[in-house]
Amino acid sequence: MTHVSVVILAAGQGQRMKSDLPKVLQPLAGRPLLAHVIATARNLAPQDIYVVYGHGGAAVQAALADAPVKWVPQPEQLGTGHAVMQAMPLIGDDHCVLVLYGDVPLIRAATLRELIANAAGGALALLTANVPDPAGYGRILRQADGRVTAIAEHRDATEDERRIPEINTGLLAAPAARLRGWLSQLRKDNAQSEYYLTDVVAAAVAQGCRVEALIAAQEAEVRGVNDKAQLAQVEAIYRRMRAHELMEAGATLADPARIDVRGEVEVGRDVFIDVNAVLIGDVRLGDRATIGPNYVIRDSTIGADTEIHAHCVIDRATVGARCSVGPFARLRPGATLRDRVHVGNFVEVKNSELGAGSKANHLTYLGDARVGKDVNVGAGTITCNYDGANKWPTTIEDGAFIGSGSMLVAPVRIGAKATIGAGSTIAGTAPGGKLTLTRARQTTVEGWDRPLKADEQERAAKIAAATGKPKT
Repeated sequence: MTHVSVVILAAGQGQRMKSDLPKVLQPLAGRPLLAHVIATARNLAPQDIYVVYGHGGAAVQAALADAPVKWVPQPEQLGTGHAVMQAMPLIGDDHCVLVLYGDVPLIRAATLRELIANAAGGALALLTANVPDPAGYGRILRQADGRVTAIAEHRDATEDERRIPEINTGLLAAPAARLRGWLSQLRKDNAQSEYYLTDVVAAAVAQGCRVEALIAAQEAEVRGVNDKAQLAQVEAIYRRMRAHELMEAGATLADPARIDVRGEVEVGRDVFIDVNAVLIGDVRLGDRATIGPNYVIRDSTIGADTEIHAHCVIDRATVGARCSVGPFARLRPGATLRDRVHVGNFVEVKNSELGAGSKANHLTYLGDARVGKDVNVGAGTITCNYDGANKWPTTIEDGAFIGSGSMLVAPVRIGAKATIGAGSTIAGTAPGGKLTLTRARQTTVEGWDRPLKADEQERAAKIAAATGKPKT
């Protein structure tokens, strides 16, 4: 058998989820359960991946439209054996068939490779596990010499069989030609009136075929998800697994229990990550990067020796080396900070580039801007980039100084080493090396009284009547 075909069973309705979302689309670390299984299957480099769908099939296909799989309908849900039958006509006899489940998301590729290897030579390879509470699972029945003879489903098992701790995970690998024959022998004379995939074990034994049972090294990797409580348990296991991976890669975590990794994270040497971290998508943290508490980083790169302070949101942005970001800063898609840039508290950057050594330390919005090197952007500066229909660019050249409270009305250019006086509204080109400002002459109006509210007017009138002085 030179080829592997993966069949993922994803047709279950998942009534215990009490959700309008199909079970295999329930989110684990921000991705559907089924997406995790497909990703693991792809690591095996199979010939094909078949997903057998039923309940909510249109929604499942739409959610995973880009997945490199072949979709196989199961119009009637008549059991796991029946589900595998739907895919078998598409698979050649010389393939090894690996059966996975769309609601068992933590299975490791290394375990599956070993399972496939156990099916070499025509054997039926089963993945089993020893669990403290086997209720609800099929039990592995063995002879005195340890050979597997059958699987007893929990509903059909005797009391003695239910005391067996070794359970069937449902995952198996087998030669396609033999599996096709065993499936043809299945009957649905059982408590559920379904075609149990597990009954192929008895069929294989009856033919004298070798049955290899591989006990999973980690019970957690074969956990299925049937309700929201189990989903939360698997989420917690997933968090621990990903946190452990980061620590193995050299990152220091302030608290491994308070980090959520929802994608592929690459860390350099001596990275420090504080509590309540959410890392989504493709994230790269350079050497000695320091990430403060309570932040979200999505699909972004953080350079070496950069510090991300508390309460920042960084979304599809690139941050260079030796930068300082936050606290309470937001980098939106398209934000690029070159080396040694400072972006401080309550600063938002969108689709803009800040050159090396530039600073925007307080209460600023930079949108669709190109900021040169060593620019200082004062507090309260806003690039007015949107006219209600179109976005317009702002260019600030090297060494410019933007005074606090300035409005830069795009499209606009600020020349190199130009100075913009505080409180200015700049709508035209500001020449380099000169001071440009727009201010009305300061005026004090004599004899002016601030308007009073109705209750204040009434109170003033009473005071005037009592004192004989006119109200003010």
